[in-house]
Amino acid sequence: MIKVAICGIAGRMGQRISHLGLEAEGLDLRGGVEFAGSPVVGKDIGDVIGVPHLGVHVVDELDAIVSTVDVVVAFTAPPDGTLAAAKVAGAAGVPMVIGTTGLSGEQVETMTNDLKDVACVFAPNFSVGVTVLAKLVEEAARILGADYDAEIVEAHHRFKTDAPSGTALALAEATARGLDRNLQEVGVYGRHGDTGARTQEEIGVHAIRAGDIVGEHTVMFGGIGETVQFVHKAQSRDTFASGVIRAIPFAVSADAGMYDMRDVLGIK
Repeated sequence: MIKVAICGIAGRMGQRISHLGLEAEGLDLRGGVEFAGSPVVGKDIGDVIGVPHLGVHVVDELDAIVSTVDVVVAFTAPPDGTLAAAKVAGAAGVPMVIGTTGLSGEQVETMTNDLKDVACVFAPNFSVGVTVLAKLVEEAARILGADYDAEIVEAHHRFKTDAPSGTALALAEATARGLDRNLQEVGVYGRHGDTGARTQEEIGVHAIRAGDIVGEHTVMFGGIGETVQFVHKAQSRDTFASGVIRAIPFAVSADAGMYDMRDVLGIK
């Protein structure tokens, strides 16, 4: 049995991962972490996620339980909790699965360095469908080429704090790879006012926040006389949580290094 700890266990994703983890063969939910001062700290995990008591209580420091688990899963907002967990897990030699978004480039670099001696699956979106979508988008961009304008639109619930979504950025990166462009140089994030005519090189990324939208992403390639669209809509968070469940045994068995869902699915 793979013993699992979840950082951000009281959050939307933390709870769904917990539920699916309890149903999955070969996984044993043995730890939950929340921020200091959270009202769930000290409570039985079962009470927090709405199942019978598990005999394991939520803690506010990963240090207290890291030696008792085989892998740490982290979905925290803000990302500080994930950065702290990476430091602890890396030092303890425990692999991680991380889906936290909104990290800066500097934070990702710090996290990667802290985890250099363990395996870590780090992805902005653990959906199998989105992972396949990114591969298709990269190939479509390569085939369609510069004559088609690339635009990405994402929509999420009103509670999401970072924009654009990590998934939208990953799709933009896939588009840029297919077009042999540097997203840092050609990315345009939202438009307002007299922006002038669209340049041929730019890749547009736009964010919508409304209601309880779980996650919707559209990649559009606009040509003269036709438009090609790739669309992914998530109906529930279980699509992401089930990807995490698949990533856990991969992380436990993999050599040290940073991986993503393409590695887990074997579609690099």
